[in-house]
Amino acid sequence: MAADPIAAFGDSLAVPSVVCLWLAVLLRSPAAVRSPQQRGLLLAVATAAAAMTLNLPDVVTYAMRDPVYSHTVGLVRNLIGVFSAGAVLYFVAAATSEGRRLRETAAVTTVCLLTALVLLDLSAPGHGTHTIPPHGDPVPSLGYWLVLISAHLAANTACVYVCWRYSLRTESRGLAAGLRLFGLGTALAGAFWFIYLLKLLFGATAAMPWLAVLMNLHGLLRAAALLVPVLFGLRRTGADIATAWRLWPLWRDLVEAVPHVALTKPRAGRVVELLWPPVPRDLLVYRKVIETRDAILILNEYVAPGVPELARSHVTDAGVPAPRHGAAALACVLKEARQAKLDGLAGRPQDGAEPLYVPSSVHGPTGTVEGSDLEDEKSFLVEVAQAYGSAATRTFTPELPEPAGK
Repeated sequence: MAADPIAAFGDSLAVPSVVCLWLAVLLRSPAAVRSPQQRGLLLAVATAAAAMTLNLPDVVTYAMRDPVYSHTVGLVRNLIGVFSAGAVLYFVAAATSEGRRLRETAAVTTVCLLTALVLLDLSAPGHGTHTIPPHGDPVPSLGYWLVLISAHLAANTACVYVCWRYSLRTESRGLAAGLRLFGLGTALAGAFWFIYLLKLLFGATAAMPWLAVLMNLHGLLRAAALLVPVLFGLRRTGADIATAWRLWPLWRDLVEAVPHVALTKPRAGRVVELLWPPVPRDLLVYRKVIETRDAILILNEYVAPGVPELARSHVTDAGVPAPRHGAAALACVLKEARQAKLDGLAGRPQDGAEPLYVPSSVHGPTGTVEGSDLEDEKSFLVEVAQAYGSAATRTFTPELPEPAGK
C-alpha cells in the first residue's frame, strides 16, 4: 500500500494537514470561545486535529513498537474521532432553529457511542492495534467498527446537508465560504469512512489507496474553513489601510484648516498614523471619513460665489473624465475654500445656494452627492482625495473680485 503513488501522496499531506489544523485552532480560539455558534466548530476541528495527530505515520510507527501502546493509541484515536463527530453534530445543531434540543441529543448520543465503543473493546478478545486488515476479521470486532463508522457517516451526512443549505441562505460571503469549505471537507471525511464500510462489509479494496488523500484533504479544508474569518479580516484591514493612506493628504489639509473636527491630534505623517493610529484601528477609516466630511461642510461657508461653476468648467477643460467631474470639481473648490479659511476670511452663510457637499452615495458631475451610505461616501471621498493632488486641482486659480471683509 505504501508503494502506491496515490497513497504516498496522501501520506505526504499528513503533516501539513495536521499543522494547518492546529494553527487554525490557535488563531481562532480567542474569538470562537466567545461565540456559542463557533464553539462547536472549533471543538470539531480541534478534536479532528487530535485524532489525525495520533494517526500520523511517525506516531503510528512509534506506537507499533509495543502492543499495549498500539492498542491504547488506536482506541484513543477512535474515541476522539467519535467525540469529533459529536462536535460536528453540535455545530450542525447550533445552526438550526431547534438548536438546544438537537445539541442535547447530540451530547447524549455521543456519550452513548463512546460508552458502546469502550464496552465493545473490553468485551473483545485480547488484541493490539485497531484495524481492518486486508484479510481476516476486523480488530477488535465487526460490531466495534460498525458503530464507529456509522457514527461518522451519520454526523458527516448531517453536517454536509446543513452546511450546504445554510451557505445558500446567508448573505455573508465569508460565512458562505466557510460553510462550503467545512461541508466539502466533511464530505471527504464521509467518503473516507464509506470506503472503510465497503471494505468491512464487502471486502472492496480498490479505493483504499485514496484513504490518506481524503482524510488529509479533509483536514486542510476544515482548517481553511476555520481561517476564513481571519482571511476576510486581513482583507478588510488591508482595504482600510489603503483607504486611510489615500484619504490622508486631503484629510490632513482640511483638518489643518478646521482643526476642531478632529477627534485626536494628527500624527506627524501618514506612515506613523497607520503604524500607530490615534484611535482603534477598526475605527481609523471611519474617523477619517467623518472628519473629512465635517471639515467639508464647514468649509462650505468659505466658498466664494461663482467658484463651483468655475471649477466645473475648469475640470472639463482640463480633460478630466466625465465620471470624475464631481470629485475633481469638489477638490478644486476645497482648495480655494481651505485657503480662504487659512487667510482669515469671514465665512458666509450659504442660504439658498447649492451645498458644496451632501454626505451620501450617488454623485454626479455637479460635485453634489445624494443619498446615504458610508461605503459609497468613502469611495467618493477617496476620488476627491486623488483629484485633490492632481494637476487639474493645482492649476485651478479662479479670477474673482476681492472678497469683502478681507
